[in-house]
Amino acid sequence: MSNEFKCILERIENALNKALPKSSAEGNWKVNSFGQLPSGAETEYIDKLIEPNKRLVELGGKRWRPLFLILSYQMACKMSGKPALSEEQTYSITPLIEFVHTASLIHDDIEDSADLRRGKPAAHISFGLDTALNAASWLYFEAPVCINQLDVNDSLKLELYKVYTNELRRLHLGQAMDIFWHRNPCVFPPQNEYLAMVKSKTGTLASLAAKLGCIAGGLSFAEAEKFGEIAADIGMGFQIIDDVINLTTGNVGKKRGDDIVEGKKSLPVLIHAELCPQDKNQISECMEEAAAHGIDSPAVENCIAILSKSGCIQKAAERGRKLIEESCSKISSAQITELFTSMIPETFL
Repeated sequence: MSNEFKCILERIENALNKALPKSSAEGNWKVNSFGQLPSGAETEYIDKLIEPNKRLVELGGKRWRPLFLILSYQMACKMSGKPALSEEQTYSITPLIEFVHTASLIHDDIEDSADLRRGKPAAHISFGLDTALNAASWLYFEAPVCINQLDVNDSLKLELYKVYTNELRRLHLGQAMDIFWHRNPCVFPPQNEYLAMVKSKTGTLASLAAKLGCIAGGLSFAEAEKFGEIAADIGMGFQIIDDVINLTTGNVGKKRGDDIVEGKKSLPVLIHAELCPQDKNQISECMEEAAAHGIDSPAVENCIAILSKSGCIQKAAERGRKLIEESCSKISSAQITELFTSMIPETFL
C-alpha cells in the first residue's frame, strides 16, 4: 500500500474514533448525537449502543470504502475545480460509509446465524441477540449525524441525505433477496437476479462512497449518479471474488465453506446449477445438512467437491476480476484503479 493511502487511512481512523468514541461521556458527543436527554438516560445505557459497534470497528477491516470516498473526492475536485466541501469536512463524513457497513455486518451475522466475524465471536454471540440487533439498528441512524454537523447550506445537506437514504433502502432490498434464497434450499435464482441482489446489497456501499465523494468534490448529482453506477459494479466484482474465496481458502476471520452452512446461493453455486442441473438436489441436501450440523459437517466439503467438478469456482473468479478491471478502466483516476486492482488476490490475476 502506498504511503499516500496510509496517510489517508490514518485520518479516516481519527474521524471514526471521533464519531464513535469508546464512551458517550467523551466531549460533546452525547449532545451531538441525542440532543438533550432526560436525567435518567445515564451514560452506562448509551454505552450499550456503542460497545457492540465499537468493538467491531476496532477489529479492523480494509476500510476501502471510506478510502474510496476520499479518492473519489480528490478526483471530483480536479474535475470540478470547485469542491462543495473542504478536505477536512470530507474526512468528517467518512464514518457515514463505515458505520453503515458495520451495522450491516452485525445484522448480516444475525440473519445468517454466523458465529464469527473478523476472527472473533459475532456481536450477537458476545453481547446477546437483542443488544446487538438494537445497537446495529441505532448505528444506521447515528451514521448520518456527521451530515448534521457540516457547516454548509441545507440544500447540500439534503442532497447528501437523499443519497444516503436511497442507498440504504437498496441495501435492505438486496438483503431481503439473499435471505429468501438461503431460507429456501431448493431455490436456485437465475444469475441476473443474483447480480441484482449483489448490486443492491454489496454494490450499494461502493456506490454510496463514490457518490458522497463526488458530491463533496463539487460534481453534480447526475455526475455522481453515473460514477456511483460504475462503483456499484466494482462492489459486485469484489462480492463475487469473496464468494470464491469462501469456497477455496476461506475468508479472513471465518472458516472455509461457511457460505454452505448459511445456504448462500453464490455465483459459483448458480453457475454450477446451470451447467449441471442434475446436482441441484444434492447441493440442497448438503446445505440443509451443513445448516443442521455446522461448519464441521462433512456436508460442507462434500458440497465444495460437487461444485469443483464443473469449474464453476474458476469461472466465477474470472467474472469477478473482469468486472473490477473493466469498471476501473471507465474511471479517470490512477489512484482509484491502483486501490482496486491491488485488492484482487494474486491467484486471480
